[in-house]
Amino acid sequence: MSRIKQVHARRIWDSRGRPTVEVDVITESGALGRGIAPAGASRGTREAIERRDGGTHFGGLDVMQAVRGIENEIAPALLGLDVTQQEKIDTLLIALDGTADKSRLGGNALIATSLAVLHAAAADARLPLWRYLAKDAAVQLPLPQIQIFGGGAHADRRVDIQDFMVIATGARSFAQAMEMTAEVYRHAGLLMKQRGSSQGIADEGGWWPAFAHNEEALDVLVMSIEAAGFVPGQDVSIALDIAASEFGHGGRYTLGLEKKELDSDALIEKLLKWLDKYPIVSIEDPVAEDDRKGMIAFTKAVAGRVQVVGDDYLVTNAKLVHEAAQQKACNAVLIKPNQAGTITETYAALKAAQQAGYATIVSARSGETEDVAIVHLATGWNAGQLKVGSFARSERMAKWNEGIRVETTEPHPAGYCWQALKRG
Repeated sequence: MSRIKQVHARRIWDSRGRPTVEVDVITESGALGRGIAPAGASRGTREAIERRDGGTHFGGLDVMQAVRGIENEIAPALLGLDVTQQEKIDTLLIALDGTADKSRLGGNALIATSLAVLHAAAADARLPLWRYLAKDAAVQLPLPQIQIFGGGAHADRRVDIQDFMVIATGARSFAQAMEMTAEVYRHAGLLMKQRGSSQGIADEGGWWPAFAHNEEALDVLVMSIEAAGFVPGQDVSIALDIAASEFGHGGRYTLGLEKKELDSDALIEKLLKWLDKYPIVSIEDPVAEDDRKGMIAFTKAVAGRVQVVGDDYLVTNAKLVHEAAQQKACNAVLIKPNQAGTITETYAALKAAQQAGYATIVSARSGETEDVAIVHLATGWNAGQLKVGSFARSERMAKWNEGIRVETTEPHPAGYCWQALKRG
């Protein structure tokens, strides 16, 4: 048993230059665990709420109240506790906050602390985090989903769809998946320059495009795969994050780029046509989080042709995952620790998904840091898939590079989840 000796919190900065919370947990043995809270741009209404200071300072986004809450309430409560008792500690954090949405102390304060405890426990055991989580189980490195074009809330809505990603379905190692994606990313940049479509880099490192319509992004993405020397749908396939809650609610959807308003049925019809035309293997949040009927209808309509991923729709919540499974909505779940607020709740959502036969994809947020914990969560929990962002920006590459280190350093996982895509 190793007990918690010190807990410290501080304000640091995320990849968008906004304040966020960092927590250090130090054990009696001197082991250090450090956790950092990420932040999303597109957020589900039912996810854990960050505590921000409000007012005019940093546009109201400062986190000093959350930091003080950790120092004054959380830290004293954690001192002397066994650092390996993650569930007990997370239950205490939830009780200390005392709200259903974690708004009093803040979901950002809770997840940073929960992650720090987890890191400290692994460090105290002198194990890589993924191995500490896996224990004696044989696990595999996850299949990466990597953004090529950013849109929606990640790129000033120059394209309605939030993420245009690729999955190296022909890769047989994590490192090979990165190599293949690097070529697609490079050729996409060249094509966009030739077409006069390049506006820079979006929040998650993908190219910030200026396209006339959403299908143009898909056309250029297919061209980029081919230009890189790969066969679309065989070597490299497409994954989309529609993030439909960002442009629709109440069963109505406004495509600003195309100046069209669609009902749920029309949006579903449009997406189904894309499936016929493009090598798409995964679609995230195809309808808004309040469109339960539409999500069920879309999942039924695709009939297992693609992976239907719930993000805003499920917000890393085990109860919502159970409900979705009963309703036959989605067949895959995005796992974001800060949506849940603690590591224990995050794992509960992942296990609920796996028990339902759903695929699981551990994901970063658009506001990220150098923290690489999610790579270890995806590996140690044998999630199968990992979504981090693009092949650019250091907060993204820190995570992709960590995956390569895990793959090539002893002890290493048993293999690579190149068959992890969920269909049916």
